[in-house]
Amino acid sequence: MIALLARRLAGLLLTLFIVSLLIFTVMDLLPGDPASIMLGTSASPETLAALRHDLGLDQPLILRYGQWLAGVFSGDLGQSYTYGVPVAGLIVERLAVTLPLALMAIVLSVAIALPLGALAAARRGGFLAVLATVFSQISIAVPGFWVGLLLIILFSTTLGLMPAGGFPGWSAGLLPALQALVMPAVALAMPQAGVLTRVARSAVLETMHEDFARTAVAKGLSRNVVLWRHVVPNALIPILTVIGLQFTFLVAGAVLVENVFNLPGLGRLALQALAQRDIIVMQDVVLLFAALVIVMNFIVDLSYLAIDPRMRKAA
Repeated sequence: MIALLARRLAGLLLTLFIVSLLIFTVMDLLPGDPASIMLGTSASPETLAALRHDLGLDQPLILRYGQWLAGVFSGDLGQSYTYGVPVAGLIVERLAVTLPLALMAIVLSVAIALPLGALAAARRGGFLAVLATVFSQISIAVPGFWVGLLLIILFSTTLGLMPAGGFPGWSAGLLPALQALVMPAVALAMPQAGVLTRVARSAVLETMHEDFARTAVAKGLSRNVVLWRHVVPNALIPILTVIGLQFTFLVAGAVLVENVFNLPGLGRLALQALAQRDIIVMQDVVLLFAALVIVMNFIVDLSYLAIDPRMRKAA
């Protein structure tokens, strides 16, 4: 097991290194000069050259990559060209909004999809099966940002129960901060819940035809006991795979919903950095997104070993 973990960790670090190299190279190839954007078109060539020198943009690509990578490992993510503050502080500040939002959305998605998908599989042809199919089709077809707009119209404009947007900060108290994230979390969770409902239903249906499930029924166990104690735990591997992918998507792909609700999140920071050609912020944010995907896949792989003894033996 220790040797397996060591191999997985080595593969994780190698993947992160390759991804960081690709990110840095692609960002360097993007059109536009950060110095020109910062100073404007009326700046003299001497002023542009001086600013490029101050920013280190006149150095060779490999040297700049080495300096950036060394800074990442030491915790120094550089200085934002636009904001003039350390990028690490910007990311931590925005991550304090995006990470709780993604966690709330994934919890809501699992709370809806897992029971609905499992019950739909256990009661094929019944009302819950029809409900699961209709819900998954509608939630997948409707974009999250449109759900957010509907929620704003209903609960903010019409009923006046929820704030329409903005984030007061965690310093304002737990309840106001969570209240500002409820509707964005629902808007993010709905499409993911539709996908997860289909996956859960298919996984539970497939597991119900396994020999151990039929044996449990033959022993006289009730349908609910067979479903929740035997079938669902053994159907978790494909479900966990989708949950892991969904969480990273929710962190990296929340930019539209964050803009609808005017949330100062990580996705919005990345969009602003792209518009302002703030290369260092873009590099660090994209690397963080990539690292989250890789680490989440690593955690999901470890969960396979914890859930399924057969995979531990094979490993």
